Amino acid sequence: METLVSATELARKLGDYLARVRYRRESLLIERNGKPVARIVPVEDGEPATLGLALAAWCGAGPVDGGFADDLEKVNAADVPPGEPWDS
Repeated sequence: METLVSATELARKLGDYLARVRYRRESLLIERNGKPVARIVPVEDGEPATLGLALAAWCGAGPVDGGFADDLEKVNAADVPPGEPWDS
């Protein structure tokens, strides 16, 4: 089950939402200014992540996307906070 949560609501009740992810195995779709920006999902049971696994994933990720930094700049420029920070 996936629950839609605003970033403000998540910040206010982070512990409660993390408990729902951990114990109820819920997924959270986080939105900011009415647009989805992130997803929080339960960690798969099994082997814990290690630095070696992270390095192996990094090395096997493929070629670098030269335009990625430009894309991030566009996303950051488009992310305009509301006039009143507690409106979202």
